[in-house]
Amino acid sequence: MTTSTINLNTTAEDHHIARMAAVALGLTILESAIPSPLPGVKPGLANIVTLIVLARYGWRTAAWVSLLRVVAGSLLFGNFLSPGFFLSLSGAVLSLIVLAFARHLPVRWFGPVSQSIYAAFAHITGQMLVVYVWLIPHAGIAYLIPIFATAALVFGTVNGLIAARFMDNFKKPLDHGIHGRKAIQ
Repeated sequence: MTTSTINLNTTAEDHHIARMAAVALGLTILESAIPSPLPGVKPGLANIVTLIVLARYGWRTAAWVSLLRVVAGSLLFGNFLSPGFFLSLSGAVLSLIVLAFARHLPVRWFGPVSQSIYAAFAHITGQMLVVYVWLIPHAGIAYLIPIFATAALVFGTVNGLIAARFMDNFKKPLDHGIHGRKAIQ
């Protein structure tokens, strides 16, 4: 009896993308446990990871992390190729397109918070387009836009602030103790 093994040649970048996607997926799982006042209104915690990856490793890596999270999350929750999957995918793709352009804006005025807000609005726009074109082709869904836009503004701002805080912490040297004093060398 012969056994064959498949050897995947992976790089350090592949492992890094997988780790970041796993963190984003963990936040997605955590988010699913948070009760939502309205269907479809979620904080988008995984977008914090996408923003950090975008800032530190570039758009390509952020796109991989975001899309892997969407696919893995849909497989984990059992909704792969369901309407929920396509809603999530459309939001993620439109957010990534907007982030591709937003990252070229002057850093002096546009940082993680504005990028997060743009991405949140793009995400809800992508989802509303799919809902209108595929699921509920009725003008009545326009009445939901103010609710979703408010949620995008609030959650986009909060997620951007959290991402900015993490990015600031990454920039600081790691030679401080628990209380912020210089460690004894």
